[in-house]
Amino acid sequence: MNVVFRCDASIQIGTGHVMRCLTLADELARQGAKCYFICREHEGNLIDFINKKGYKVYKLEAGSLNNSNKDEVESTLFHSEWLGTSQAEDSKQSIDIISDIKPEWLIIDHYALNDYWEQKLRSHCDSILVIDDLADRKHNCEILLDQTFGRDKQDYQNLVPDHCKVLCGTTYALLRPEFSKWRQYSLKRRKSNALEHILVNLGGVDKDNLTSQILDILKQAPLSDSCKITVVMGSTSPWIDAVKKKAEQLPWPAEVKTGVYNMAELMANSDLAIGAAGSTSWERCCLGLPTLMLVLAENQLLIAKNLEDAGAVFLVKLNNGFITDLSVDFISKEDNLLQMSEAASLICDGLGAQRLLKLLSNTAKDKI
Repeated sequence: MNVVFRCDASIQIGTGHVMRCLTLADELARQGAKCYFICREHEGNLIDFINKKGYKVYKLEAGSLNNSNKDEVESTLFHSEWLGTSQAEDSKQSIDIISDIKPEWLIIDHYALNDYWEQKLRSHCDSILVIDDLADRKHNCEILLDQTFGRDKQDYQNLVPDHCKVLCGTTYALLRPEFSKWRQYSLKRRKSNALEHILVNLGGVDKDNLTSQILDILKQAPLSDSCKITVVMGSTSPWIDAVKKKAEQLPWPAEVKTGVYNMAELMANSDLAIGAAGSTSWERCCLGLPTLMLVLAENQLLIAKNLEDAGAVFLVKLNNGFITDLSVDFISKEDNLLQMSEAASLICDGLGAQRLLKLLSNTAKDKI
């Protein structure tokens, strides 16, 4: 089976869309599928990273979509600037690539693409899967996946064709196999209710350098002498050196890591995470990792609110880009850590990618 992914990463977009596509690609590759990626060369792209994972990447030149070259299609999309060109141009470039591959599945994970682009590509592939979080635009696809906790199928009513299968919720969260592997160990060690290892991870980019603010606040926090802090950043983040300097000033052992390949193990051995309300939320939930959560984008609001209501996270307040309350003192008291861990663990079991893979395989067979 040939599978083509259309997704991008950049300083503005972040890395989450590419990373969850890679998770699915790895699962597909293990079953013998050949996976290809189409990515635009935005600043902060992950093209080299995808190549190192063993996948062929077809590169599209970077560009910028300004008001003067927006057409009627783009004007309705809130994230149109993320594409770097018009949907018409992007679809032409993508057709030139996939017409030779003839994929059974075209998988799209991009907020700047909708049914206009998908219809253009329709005749060049057997089936289309769209990965989305927003429910804010129409799609033309066989399967739509929205792994947002609390998302309802009705949110996509009139946005997808009648034949489309809509998969909603964390049952289908795309996590690498390592997370389900470390789940039992992670949940067991949390019974101690200790706070001796804090993990700070605000995604692959952290374009506003909130990590430095967090380290400044932690410096004044009432943490035990035995505590240690680990910061994980993406290799494309522009703030790595600045964060390393902040880490050196902390009164506890602190390490700044990039290019991490054992994230599940690292999370499983952490007692508290400070992180964003993106797709990493499901990784933390799978491992029952209590979280102080920051909302860094409008599309993260629903995730954050639902997780807070479930008792799985404690939301950190932001005011004009500044952190006003980190609440480490609250989290470390009584049984707060254990209660948050238990609530989080009920939300995601880490097997979503395997469930989706079965559906993709069955849908492909039905079309034969």
